[in-house]
Amino acid sequence: MYKRLLTVLLAALFLSANAQRVEVQFWYGLTGPLGELLEAITDDFNASQDRFHVEASFRGAYPETMVAAIAAFRAGNAPHIVQMFEVGTATMMHAGGAILPVYQLFERTGIAFDPEVFLPAVRGYYSLPDGRLMSLPFNSSTAIMWYNRDAFRAAGLDPDAPPQTWTELREAARQIVASGAARCGFTTAWPTWTQFEQFSAIHNVPLATLANGMAGLGAELMINSPLHVRHVQNLIDMQAEGSFTYGGRDSSADALFPSGECAILHGSSGLLARVLREAQFDWAVAYLPYYDDVEGAPKNSIIGGASFWVMTAPGRTDAEYQAVAEFFSFISQPEVARRWHVESGFLPIRFDVFEQLQAEGFYAANPGRDIPKLQLTRTEPTENSRGLRLGNMPEIRNIIQEEVELALQGQQTAQQALDNAVRRGNEVLRAFERAHR
Repeated sequence: MYKRLLTVLLAALFLSANAQRVEVQFWYGLTGPLGELLEAITDDFNASQDRFHVEASFRGAYPETMVAAIAAFRAGNAPHIVQMFEVGTATMMHAGGAILPVYQLFERTGIAFDPEVFLPAVRGYYSLPDGRLMSLPFNSSTAIMWYNRDAFRAAGLDPDAPPQTWTELREAARQIVASGAARCGFTTAWPTWTQFEQFSAIHNVPLATLANGMAGLGAELMINSPLHVRHVQNLIDMQAEGSFTYGGRDSSADALFPSGECAILHGSSGLLARVLREAQFDWAVAYLPYYDDVEGAPKNSIIGGASFWVMTAPGRTDAEYQAVAEFFSFISQPEVARRWHVESGFLPIRFDVFEQLQAEGFYAANPGRDIPKLQLTRTEPTENSRGLRLGNMPEIRNIIQEEVELALQGQQTAQQALDNAVRRGNEVLRAFERAHR
């Protein structure tokens, strides 16, 4: 009886303590081990103090999380924090009173915060032209090439010499399939991100006018250029000969690499946690390939991933914004940034974290783990490789995928596919421009 009473009293005290905490709702869009790691970090913050409690909730993949957050704002009950993928940046920057910019959050709460600790490529993506930070960088990634070293050996390829050019990649994929080392030679996840956005940056060709939209709302797509058409035709030809397998939209093809089905994958550096958990073979990573007859290539790649945005709602209190600022300060600390990078494969977004790990020999002991950062910073960004800021980009990504799929199915040419994508995509851009002028 006494033990039961004591248990009830302790539970009541626990509930009372939690009831006194300021509650913060945090919606995120990471699945699997990445979502688990993010929740663990959130739990660490909750355990580190007794004033605030952040409730992390999975709301679907990035596009679904974005839709849910917008709907919640319109209903007057937006979450305090939402994780938004990088192509939602333009939409969020023009969301007006729906968001509280991060620089204003820290000014309002009086918490010291130095955005200069972040890598320029990361910081610049989420900042206004004058450098003021609009959202908090966290899980920044870039696209890299994952490859199966065992499959390379079985196909008679050197596992220490991954393909550097598209000609070399195509030949390697052919040999892998012909030898039976893997059913699928090459596939790509996030097709628009890897084969258009990253591709354009690496080859220093514009994805859109006005510095890929960084310089204004009037940008127009330029993905029907001769180089883009050539590249889509190359993928069509590779599919016809059996060296390329289309793995579907967005992240659908991610599963094809750790399962061993495809020997080469273009995908996010953030796939690391899944590969570590699922792959039963010797694997490695390398830089994305390029066409070596394109002058000036390769340039730096651009970031992907997501950042954290602060949302507003009627009746939201200063104490709640204080809680958000404290949480942001916590997850931006070197120790947390280090853990996230090491365990997830996302970029080391802080200078000091990368330098510390390098000095400790982490990258020497884990070959390839520095590839994403080195690829991202291998050249000074140009107007074409700084990033992109196009309104309703998730919708444009779907349009590009739809048109390229029709070309892969033989229903239209590469030129027709990209002409259609430009026409339809520009209609989306003009609608966004009219709504936010």
